[in-house]
Amino acid sequence: MLLKNRILVFLFLASTSWTFAQQDKLLTHFIYDKMSINPGKTGIDLYNGFCGTSIYRNQWDKVNGAPNSALLNVEANLTKYFPGGIGISFWHDAIGFNRANNVTLNYSYPIQISNIGVLGLGIGVGIMNLGMNPDWVPPTSLPDNTLPTGFSATGLDLNFGAYFQGKNFYAGLSSTHLPASQLKQATQGISTTFNIARHYYIMGGYKLKKIGPGDIDAQVLMRTDLVKFSADINARYILPMGDKQLYGGLTYRTSDAIALMAGYTPIKNFTIGYSYDLTVNKLSSLSNGSHELMVRYCYFLPPPPTTRARHPRWL
Repeated sequence: MLLKNRILVFLFLASTSWTFAQQDKLLTHFIYDKMSINPGKTGIDLYNGFCGTSIYRNQWDKVNGAPNSALLNVEANLTKYFPGGIGISFWHDAIGFNRANNVTLNYSYPIQISNIGVLGLGIGVGIMNLGMNPDWVPPTSLPDNTLPTGFSATGLDLNFGAYFQGKNFYAGLSSTHLPASQLKQATQGISTTFNIARHYYIMGGYKLKKIGPGDIDAQVLMRTDLVKFSADINARYILPMGDKQLYGGLTYRTSDAIALMAGYTPIKNFTIGYSYDLTVNKLSSLSNGSHELMVRYCYFLPPPPTTRARHPRWL
């Protein structure tokens, strides 16, 4: 009887409207993905250089329909040619039948605060596309025309952030999906609605230098959509080896996972990283953990040549 009642409620909802709250991606390597959630960070610490970062995350491995995320960020601060930082961010998220694609163009205006650091005020403008392509299995052999067959809609997306970069620390406050758009589509008399939830972020980090042969940096990222709250806390030990670099660390995500992180810089300005999340929530008996791979490359323009004038008498 209970199963029958659940099916009846399900069919009733399917025949009227479906509403889903869009949640932003979760990344253990969030320290390399500040720009997509805080446009104030865009290029703020890249004087006359640019960086490209790609991250792939397979969350809750072996759980059917679990999230899979892919991210690409490209940011630059070509102060010689353009005031401020510019960048583009794209990420794709797949959860069950649902697919989300987000692309934003970011700009950050830097404000020098005495000798303390730089404050970046940034905005991101782009689009968010949401959709689903379900493959339903009805409780009978007969097809059920009340089940939605597909959905896709696109809306405006806006982000705003303030990011302060000090000598050995940083702090940021931002919000994504400011319009909180409602995307709708009616197919065969069935109205499907996606509500994009506005998200809020607080981030911060500090680096302790010369702890033994290396450095220690610690970061925290707090996020909420005013319904759910989660926080990531991590610490890494960074061991320099000339132009090369090695790091290892731990991350704790509230009510979700404990993660191991490791990374290597085989050549200057090129870093690869990997993390494995040990699931500690209710999916721990089903999940084989979460895997994440990060690749980052930066390039900096060479300084302009120094010209000197001398009198022929002193040659």
